Amino acid sequence: MTKWSNYYLKIMVKKHLDLHRRLLQMGVYNCQLFNNLGLCCFYAQQYDMTLSSFERALSLAVNDEEVADVWYNLGHVAVGTGDINLAHQCFKLALANNNNHAEAYNNLAVLEMRKGHHEQARGLLQTAAALALHMYEPHYNFAALSDKVMNMKKK
Repeated sequence: MTKWSNYYLKIMVKKHLDLHRRLLQMGVYNCQLFNNLGLCCFYAQQYDMTLSSFERALSLAVNDEEVADVWYNLGHVAVGTGDINLAHQCFKLALANNNNHAEAYNNLAVLEMRKGHHEQARGLLQTAAALALHMYEPHYNFAALSDKVMNMKKK
């Protein structure tokens, strides 16, 4: 990242944190707010607030889709901290709560690709593509997987 990109990212994260805190001051307490606040805290490197925000989001979730979104975002935090096993479990928990969460299928497939489980990754990517026709990521990742498998067969 360039110096200006880092500066812009810091400014935007700070603005988002300020907006979320203002909503909390106004008395808005819901799962989506704390879920987004958890991500903002993570990107602002306020790790102490990150997990507590996600815990609050889970406690305020009113349906399985909201619970799945919290676990999905926790998976991103786990990937960001380098804990791939935790990320794998978070994406699986997202799917356990919402079996139609195409983004979780896609990210779980990427983790399976990294482990060398190509057939599992292929199935997960096909499911993600079928669930969300608007997403390009499953198609891109499927192409990357196919290229990787083809290169392995050539050797």
